[in-house]
Amino acid sequence: MLALRTFLYRFGTPLTVGLFLVTAISGVALFFHIGPDILRGVHEIVSLALLIPVGVHLWRNWNGFCNYFKRAAMPVTLALSLAVVGAFAFAAPGGSDHVSPARVFLTLAQTAPISALAPVLKLDEATALKRLEAFGIKEPKASETIAAVAARSGLAGFDVMAQLTARRP
Repeated sequence: MLALRTFLYRFGTPLTVGLFLVTAISGVALFFHIGPDILRGVHEIVSLALLIPVGVHLWRNWNGFCNYFKRAAMPVTLALSLAVVGAFAFAAPGGSDHVSPARVFLTLAQTAPISALAPVLKLDEATALKRLEAFGIKEPKASETIAAVAARSGLAGFDVMAQLTARRP
C-alpha cells in the first residue's frame, strides 16, 4: 500500500500532464482532420485513462479544491463550462458534413432486405443467412431486413450488421 501511495504522489502530476498533452494534441488533430483515423481511438482511450491521475490529484488536494467553492470563480466557471457543452451537444448540426456517412449507410442498410444487402457486402444470400444463424438468429429469411431480424431477436441492428461484415478467415 505504501508503494502505491508513493507512486501516486511521485507520478500523479506528471501522468496528468503527459496524458493531457496527448489528449490535447490528438483532439486538435481530430478537429482539423489531420492524421490517421487511429487518432480517434487513441484520443478516447487516453482521455479515459486521464481520469485516474485527475482523480488522484483531486483526492490529494481535496481541501484546496473545496476552497475554490468559497469564491465565485469555481461555480461560475463550472456553469459556463456546462453551458458551452450543452450548446454544442444539443445544437442542430450545421449541415450534412456533420453526419458520418458510414453511420448513414449502416442505418439505411438495415432497412434493405437481406437478399439485396448481401451482394453489397460481397456475400451470397446463403452465406449471409448462415452467418446470421451462427450468430444465434433463428431462421432468418432473405426477404427480412436487418432491422426486422434484430427486433425479432432482441438485438441491436448494428450488432447484426457487425456479424455480416466481420472478416472471416
